[in-house]
Amino acid sequence: MKYNSTTDKNNVVSASQAIAQGIASDGGLFVPQEIPMYTLSDIEEMTKMDYVGRAKKILADYLDDFSADEIDECVTKAYASEKFGSNNPAPLSYQKYDDIDINVLELWHGPTSAFKDMALQILPHLLTKSLAKTAPNKEAVILVATSGDTGKAALEGFKDAAGTKIMVFYPVDGVSPMQKRQMTTQEGENVSVCAIRGNFDDAQTGVKKIFTDKALIDKLAENDYLFSSANSINWGRLLPQIVYYFSAYAELVNDEKIALGDKINVVVPTGNFGNILASYYAFRMGLPINKFICASNANNVLTDFISSGTYDKNRSFYATISPSMDILVSSNLERFLYHMTNENDKKVKEWMTSLKTTGSYSVDDETAEKIKTLFVGGFCDDEKTKETIDEFFNKYGYLCDTHTAVAVNVYKNYVETTGDRTPVVLDSTASPYKFSGSVLEAIANGETIPEDEFAMVDLLSSKTNTEVPKPLAALKDKQIRFTNVVNADEMPQFVLKTLGVE
Repeated sequence: MKYNSTTDKNNVVSASQAIAQGIASDGGLFVPQEIPMYTLSDIEEMTKMDYVGRAKKILADYLDDFSADEIDECVTKAYASEKFGSNNPAPLSYQKYDDIDINVLELWHGPTSAFKDMALQILPHLLTKSLAKTAPNKEAVILVATSGDTGKAALEGFKDAAGTKIMVFYPVDGVSPMQKRQMTTQEGENVSVCAIRGNFDDAQTGVKKIFTDKALIDKLAENDYLFSSANSINWGRLLPQIVYYFSAYAELVNDEKIALGDKINVVVPTGNFGNILASYYAFRMGLPINKFICASNANNVLTDFISSGTYDKNRSFYATISPSMDILVSSNLERFLYHMTNENDKKVKEWMTSLKTTGSYSVDDETAEKIKTLFVGGFCDDEKTKETIDEFFNKYGYLCDTHTAVAVNVYKNYVETTGDRTPVVLDSTASPYKFSGSVLEAIANGETIPEDEFAMVDLLSSKTNTEVPKPLAALKDKQIRFTNVVNADEMPQFVLKTLGVE
């Protein structure tokens, strides 16, 4: 199994090289040259496995330069029950909204209460083993741009991991108070956190520029460092996310919600397109998926792209109550376009160049039609998000966060518009306690909400009779360690200063 760049097919590396590098030297993203195919018999075998067994099978089929023992070690350590509260880190919760059955895939039971844990608990293990194979005398400098959840999950995953240093950049006014508290109190000798003046796209662009800055790369190499990424531009981040779609399908079969071979719909609240892309890879591998429903907030660039074939980031940017989706440049769309054009790297490079230079691109008619046959886009503003949280809880007893509510609203509208009642897997991507102020506003019916974040958490718990996740409750007494704020163009200097490299 080899991997090549989305913008240059001739840039080919092994699985461990793809994970160690994070991004291709030409600025493209690594994609597998082959996609493993599973039959219904293979999926039936997965119904007999636990989550760890399913993960071992899927990762082994993509990482053929890892031994079975190495994959076993990575998976077993990542998904230990003490980290996720049970042997199933991604349980399904069967809910009803009006007369619509919703199979909620809860992806937030890990140590940082967000779906990013599903990948970022295993990535440090994959990366350190990849480095041992490809650059045994180098220390990895992991750069992360975050709109909220990735940052904390990456920091927690890489905390004190041997042979690594991790730096996280977040938009200073673009994350929730709880997300900020999680990052700025992070423990670990190898971690660093810095806010930037700007939005997530500014942070993400800054990280990508650093990755392709030859002078900076050479300077680090002289000091035995190399760059890598924990964002979903890294294949090692994206691959583990494929697992939970197969696992959800297997659980639906086991619980007799569907029969083996029945199709499902997938609904994903997404900004960077990574989580929904993982479900597309599962589909390409043989998972019976009927429609991909892409749910956006007011930053609805993906909704417009799916309907029109034109991607245009030249629009107003909104800071919403679902901040992890406040993104106008969806990096993983690049991988998707590569596959949808039958691996046409020249087209993808042309479109990505246009995005960088003009802020937009339009795909050809054939590609646009192919996308429309599989994908449906929808969006939901803050007002509708709060209404959905309120109704889902007060009418039906299920408390969800601001991102999951976007998905629920978009899916409800989809069913009402199309009448399509194919059984659904709807991703719930974060605990409501990560966004306690917004969730309280939705359900409080005008009640005064305290200003203190932890007073909000306590009030939300008492009003809803739900338990505060232990990792979030523990933040109250932690000391803030990181207060740095820089401009986006100062990020390279921050990296060098933090490393002590002159």
